[in-house]
Formats: sequence, C-alpha cells, structure tokens
Amino acid sequence: MLAQAKSPEAPPVRRPRIVLLTAIVMAALTALLTLHRLGAADVCGFNEAVEGVFVQQMVEHGKLLFPLENGRAPMYKPPLFHWTATALDRVAGVDRVTAFNLRLPSALYAIACVALTTCFAGALLGWRSGLLAGAILCGAYQFIEQGRIGRVDMTLCFFETLALFLFCWWLPPGPLMRQEGRAPRDWLRYAFAAALGLAVLAKGPIGAILPAAACGVFLLLERRFDAIRRLAAPGPILVALVIGGSWYLACYFAGRDLFLDRQLGSENLGRFFGSLGAMKPWYYVKPVLLNSAPLSLIVPVAIYFALRTYWRDETQCNDRVLSSARLFALFWIITVAFFSIAAYKRRAYLLPLWPASAVTLAWFARELQAKLNGALPSLRRLAEPAIAVLAAGSIIFNFAYFPSKEIRDCGTDSYRAAAAEIDRLVGPHEPLYSYKLGAEPATLLFYLDRKLPPLSGRLGEALPGYVIVPLPVWAREKNQALDLTPVYTSTSGKPPLVLLRHGPALARAG
Repeated sequence: MLAQAKSPEAPPVRRPRIVLLTAIVMAALTALLTLHRLGAADVCGFNEAVEGVFVQQMVEHGKLLFPLENGRAPMYKPPLFHWTATALDRVAGVDRVTAFNLRLPSALYAIACVALTTCFAGALLGWRSGLLAGAILCGAYQFIEQGRIGRVDMTLCFFETLALFLFCWWLPPGPLMRQEGRAPRDWLRYAFAAALGLAVLAKGPIGAILPAAACGVFLLLERRFDAIRRLAAPGPILVALVIGGSWYLACYFAGRDLFLDRQLGSENLGRFFGSLGAMKPWYYVKPVLLNSAPLSLIVPVAIYFALRTYWRDETQCNDRVLSSARLFALFWIITVAFFSIAAYKRRAYLLPLWPASAVTLAWFARELQAKLNGALPSLRRLAEPAIAVLAAGSIIFNFAYFPSKEIRDCGTDSYRAAAAEIDRLVGPHEPLYSYKLGAEPATLLFYLDRKLPPLSGRLGEALPGYVIVPLPVWAREKNQALDLTPVYTSTSGKPPLVLLRHGPALARAG
C-alpha cells in the first residue's frame, strides 16, 4: 500500500468561548499590573508632564483642538491620547487632571492591547498559544512600564497592533489557505485603513508608515499583487487619509501654523534628520535585547525562524499561521531598521513591536515543540512551558517592582507641594512670572495649572508681581536684585525654587 502523502498542517481547533475567556483573564491581569497604585507617584518627568498640561487644557479649560502649554507652546503630538483622556474624564464626571487619570488612558490601551493580542493568537494558534501570548505581553517590562505612563506611546502601540491584526484577518487566501465556506470579509481592508489613520492621530505619520510598509513588503515578497491592488484602491486610501489627516487639516484651515511646524517639522522631520539631536546607529542593540529580559532575548531568535521560512520548505504549514509569522517578523525588522537609521532615538519607539513579538514568540514555541517531537521527543513538551515560566516570573516582578520604582524615581523631584504653596501665596489675579526656568517648565506647570510667562533680561529688571527662580540662580544673582524679596523656598523639586515678590502683595490668597 502506498504511503499517504502528508497534507498541509490543519489550523487549530477553534474554541471561541475559551479564547474569549482567556482574553478576559489576561485583560484582568493587565489591569492589575497597570492600575495597581497607578497614581502613587507624582508627575515628575518632563515628557509626561507636558502631555499632562495639554490634557489639563482640554479637561479643565475646554481647549479640545488647539491647546497651548503656558499660553505659548503648541502640542508635540497629535491629540488622540489627549482626547481619550478627556473623554474618560467627561464620562466619569472628573474636572481635574491628576497623576492617576493622566495615566489611565495608557493603562486602558494596554489592557485592550493584551486582550486583542490574546484573541488574535488564540484564534490563529489555539487558546493555549493565545494565553501564552498574553502572558508574554504582561511579562514584558517595557510594555507594562509604558502602560503606566501618561504618554502617547501606548495609544500608538494599540492602533498599530490593531492595523496589523486586521490586515492578517483580511488577507486573501494564499496557495495553502483552507478557506472553504468562508464569507468574504472585504470590509476589513477599510477597518485596516481606519486603524492606520487612528495611528497617525496617535503620534503622526510614522504610525501608518511602518505598519503599511511591513504589509507592502510582505505582499511583494509573497507575490500577492491582487491583494496590493485591492489595498491600494481609492476607498481604503481615502479612509486612511480622512481619519489620519483630519486634525492636521483643522490646523491648516484654522491658521495654526505653529502646530503644523512643530508636528511635521521638528517632531517628525527634525527627529529623523537630527535637528533635535542624534544617537549612534547601534543605539538600539541594548534596548532590543535587554528592554524586557529574559523574554526580549528570545524575540530575535523567533524573528529569525519566522524569516527563515522564506528559504526553507514550509509546505506543511498552515498558510495563515505562516503569513502572520512572516508579516510580524518583517514589521519587527523594518521598525528596528527605520529607527536605527533615524538620527534621534528613544527606547519607547520600540514599544509597538511587543504585541506582534508576543504572537511570534507563541508561534515559535509551538513550532519548536513540533520540531522537537521528531528530533528530541523527551523535550518536546518543554518549549511552551519554558517560555510560560519566564513570562510568569516577569509578571510577578513587574507587579512588585513598578509602583515602588516610580515613587523612588520621582523621589524629591516633584513640584506638587511647591506649586500648592505658591498658589496659596500668590492670588489668582496677581502677576506671576518665571526666570531661567526654561520656556516650558512643564513639571511645575502641571501642578501650578496657571500661566507662567518667562522673563527675559536681568532679574533686577523684573516686572511688579511675583517671580519663580531656581535656587542656584537666585544665589548667583540676588545681589543684582535687591528690590525682590524672597517669600518662599521649596524643599522639593529639581531644582529647588525661590518665590520672589517685587512690590507689595496685591491679593494674598488663603
């Protein structure tokens, strides 16, 4: 009797209820990791504080489209994160921005991202792999860290991930795809375009460029030219442009050139070409390998194995599984290469790699387990449990470490107490200025929540009213400003501040 030819690997048995249950469990675990003592640490870093100032302008002052920091500086990033924070506060009836509700949108986007990744991996590889992918994300140090910071990066991560997953769900059948009886889901290409547009509203054009580039390169390598034609049709392109360009068009027609200059000039082209500074091309070697060790050490190995399928015979693989692994590997390579070429670099730029990497790691563990079954059958059951143990240990570490780390990192750098005392001493209608605090002292402005115009010239030429000066500056220049009287010196904040009064108090508060 002739041996029966091996058929392509069947897709995993789908158990939607179990997949949904695992997604709920992983979402609850992510909520525990991100919401636990979320507001315990004050807002101390400039990058978080400056986003908080813009959220304040929206929540507390109704400046939804064009908020300004200190009445002067436009937004650094598009407003999707800030709109999310504002919507949450409106729904909850909150009218004051605190450290907790500033960070809440990032936490919620992280929770949604883990649930989405668990569902995608579960439907693609089986519910156990979905559970493993969710656990990998919860164990990823960088992912949980960014889920506890009030910045735009987690918003971008969610929508880039959503775009990639929607592309995989839409992807037309390949030569090995088993799709008998599947109804067409052409609407998914419009959903993919909408996700790209929302990624642009999260952090600018780069939010669409990198996922779209990965999908385009994947389709070219796969020679799926008909899929390229359908994706590049006027309909999906128009959806992406309308959503992604909506706020930029509002800036243009409202004559807000400062916003466009900062957004498209310094924040995009400037960062790429180095006007804001430059790092060495190998800057990302350490973050790629160590930003979430030990899990991050395994990711490049999984990426290599996914790319290796292009030059090895993989005819026994299910096409949708293989296509997803290849796409995520290409996305990883393109993202790391793009930001390595760019002059200005930040570790947070790698955050959107983690959901796709979690699915790729779950796929790699599954494939490694299958290959060991033939070569080393005694070890075949250890691949997935080994990664699961690493993820579990990392999850425990993240839960115990982050709240205390955040409080320790802030230390005595917070201006919350100083701002409260300044507000008590300076009446709401009294003039208040800053001197040599920089054009955008965001960490003070967040807690002060009032305009603080900077003074130029010499300190002795200050206008009548109050002036906030760094303590070292006052120590150097007080002999040149004898008519300014110190009324308060802060004991916290970096640097410590001195509040000076020039002339009589007009309306002492408190």
